[in-house]
Amino acid sequence: MTSLNEVDRAKQQVRHRVWDLLEHSRAVPPGVHGHIPDFVGKETAAARLADTDAWKAAQVVKCNPDLAQFPVRMRALQEGKLLYMAVPRLAAPKPFYLLDPHALDVPLEVAATSTGAADAAPTVDPDEMQPIDLVVCGSVAVSRQDGVRIGKGAGYSDLEVALLADADLVTIDTVIATTIHQRQLIDDALPHATHDFPVGLAATPHEVLDFGPRREALTGIIEAHLRPDQRDQIPALARLLRRNA
Repeated sequence: MTSLNEVDRAKQQVRHRVWDLLEHSRAVPPGVHGHIPDFVGKETAAARLADTDAWKAAQVVKCNPDLAQFPVRMRALQEGKLLYMAVPRLAAPKPFYLLDPHALDVPLEVAATSTGAADAAPTVDPDEMQPIDLVVCGSVAVSRQDGVRIGKGAGYSDLEVALLADADLVTIDTVIATTIHQRQLIDDALPHATHDFPVGLAATPHEVLDFGPRREALTGIIEAHLRPDQRDQIPALARLLRRNA
């Protein structure tokens, strides 16, 4: 059996390969290592995602706060969708921002940023949230074979989705999508752990890959996979663990 440490090392090798490739091809600004790539063509990728049935049907969207997905968040707000965005590092007692485009009193382009949301939007706990129709996440790499994704390595996207899954806000029917540069697509299978979620849609500036519906429910929080800092510094996670004890 492959250990978590071995999986993490294999993921990191993929990340560095993709980051190097993106920088070499000038598909991202310098300094992409360690980050979700803010790729050239992100607006076009967001437009392709917005043309999918999953996007058109979604009324409630959860999206990551990275620069690469800013056009996604803007489209959601402009189209009147309810938007949730995670508080950085899930560090607040209520770990998600609630962005209701009908209630915001700042321009949408301000509210759709991580700093703007902090000033303009209330925070909410999973118990206060509506079921999510569509999750949009940032990625470093996605496998063309099956939609397995690799993030930047901090683990927060997986925790966000796991918290929502444990609250029954993200189910087997919730579509998970990502927007990426074409060079972030990997032909081979990618290393992954039990707590990693795949994407059902990957939109690039050139195409949309549809991996179909998930065949298995998301795992939710796996306590054995948590790092000590995650246990100590994420209030919502600590509450969940106490409740499940």
